Amino acid sequence: MPNSTPPKILVFAGSLRRGSFNKKLARIAAESVRKAGAQVTHIELNEFPMPLYDGDLEASEGIPEPALRFKELMKSHDGFLIVSPEYNSSIPGTLKNALDWASRSSPGEPALAAYDGKIAALMSASPGALGGLRGLVHLRAMLGNIKTLVIPEQQAVSKANEAFDDEGRLKDPKTQAAVDKVAARLVELAAKLRA
Repeated sequence: MPNSTPPKILVFAGSLRRGSFNKKLARIAAESVRKAGAQVTHIELNEFPMPLYDGDLEASEGIPEPALRFKELMKSHDGFLIVSPEYNSSIPGTLKNALDWASRSSPGEPALAAYDGKIAALMSASPGALGGLRGLVHLRAMLGNIKTLVIPEQQAVSKANEAFDDEGRLKDPKTQAAVDKVAARLVELAAKLRA
């Protein structure tokens, strides 16, 4: 019997900065995912202050509480929409660190429980001409290697310093439509995976 419950999607930006373009885009994307029919949880990584991953720390104290909360959120959702800035042609260390902690197994838990069988969509925003696209290549490869299906559709918002109005909305209707399209595809495939 098909599962008629809407899929649950976790949305977050890989940036900590208060005025981050990627946080603005994540808020917009969360609404697009909601409009596409999913249950949405929108978080900010600032809510989960994690130490740098250290195997000795994990061995002596286990997974830190903020990292464990983040991992449990990822486990409880069918998929993710991650909006990542591009730092030096890759992803921010804070995002990589959070994803690394979430990959760690608790006692009696299967490997990669937060990622295995999940689906993800990627977006980025940058003042540059490529919109942060180079960082998404690395993020896509990383997630694919830890058993997460990353959909081909993605959205990079270039000239992000000019892309948002004073209320944090996208000025260009075509860009908004592209965000909506990625969100809809993520929700559609997440629903199929749950069926």
